[in-house]
Amino acid sequence: MTAPTPARERRGASRTEPALLILEDGTVLRGSAYGARGSRLGEVVFSTGMTGYQETLTDPSYAGQIVVQTAPHIGNTGANAQDMESSRVWVRGYAVREASRVASNWRSEQTLDELLESQGVVGIAGIDTRMLTRVLRETGSLRGGVFSGDALAAGEAALLEQVREQPSMEGASFVDEVTIAQPLLLEPEGEVIGTVAAVDLGIKGATPRAMLERGLRVHLLPATTTLEELRSTGADAVFFSNGPGDPATADAQVELLRGVLDAGLPFFGICFGNQLLGRALGFETYKLKYGHRGINQPVLDRETGTVEITAHNHGFAVDVPLEGEHTAPHDGGRYGRVVVSHVGLNDDVVEGLRCLDLTAFSVQYHPEAAAGPHDASYLFDRLVDLVRAHRAGDQSKES
Repeated sequence: MTAPTPARERRGASRTEPALLILEDGTVLRGSAYGARGSRLGEVVFSTGMTGYQETLTDPSYAGQIVVQTAPHIGNTGANAQDMESSRVWVRGYAVREASRVASNWRSEQTLDELLESQGVVGIAGIDTRMLTRVLRETGSLRGGVFSGDALAAGEAALLEQVREQPSMEGASFVDEVTIAQPLLLEPEGEVIGTVAAVDLGIKGATPRAMLERGLRVHLLPATTTLEELRSTGADAVFFSNGPGDPATADAQVELLRGVLDAGLPFFGICFGNQLLGRALGFETYKLKYGHRGINQPVLDRETGTVEITAHNHGFAVDVPLEGEHTAPHDGGRYGRVVVSHVGLNDDVVEGLRCLDLTAFSVQYHPEAAAGPHDASYLFDRLVDLVRAHRAGDQSKES
């Protein structure tokens, strides 16, 4: 893998510099270089969101992936610092049908091309993303690579070999790469209702913002946090965030979550956190054929009968039968009964879990989606209710 060429070394480069996107099945798409030049390898996935491309790019859950945007025109509104959901762009590569030549928005601070270039993201524009998406839907997500600049000198056969030699997303772990290095305390502006210990598995900025807006103090913790360190925060509830990679690799975090459940602390998890709750309860996870990525996914709340349009970004899911109550398999069923609380209406994938004998619930989608939709934002209100109930219970014990 060659390093991207710094911008200062390629001023004045033509917008029609060639680029290739190569899939492990031998498919080759030819387009124009976009963003940085060089080579990037990763799992090629598609996202159906028609807005919010900057949130997609800066979502740590996309670590290790080359994202194909199904929306045909990308970059219209440019990029700005305020819409960054983390400290950097996490996608390894980026593929679009037509890259906007002009950033037209009063909030824009740079073009999307400039953002990708500054972050070393090798992209490709001018390819048939509709055809590529159909390949990925029919075959499943594939390993791939985006190549431009000096990387093209190796020739297509050698580049295809590079693509095929890279590891699969199954068994991949990115937790150590995306989590924060040190704990961080975030205080709400007004009255403090309670405290949440949020374990960062690849968290987006919108998540703690949603908690702070509701009066929750947030202890943002590294993924390596021990149970003792977590409990020392005095948390009224625990939150596990979204994140990239295979949940089957996150054994340490699963054990931490079991400690949380054993301690009787209320728990809420999203995305990767949902998968880890499933694992902590003793259920298996599996890789989806091509995953769910976008902001238009219909999910049924089985308790209320409400259909929510939700934001997704996951390639793995929890394997739990949809119907009925189930005794959590771990350790002879010590965690009691579990139900599937939410289900995806496109393909019947488990989209949420609720424990009936523990104060714990989770969803597979993103209620914090900054670009919308906001149908599921009420889940943070549910977290507040759990915090209030936990504090009230503690006070009653003291009295």
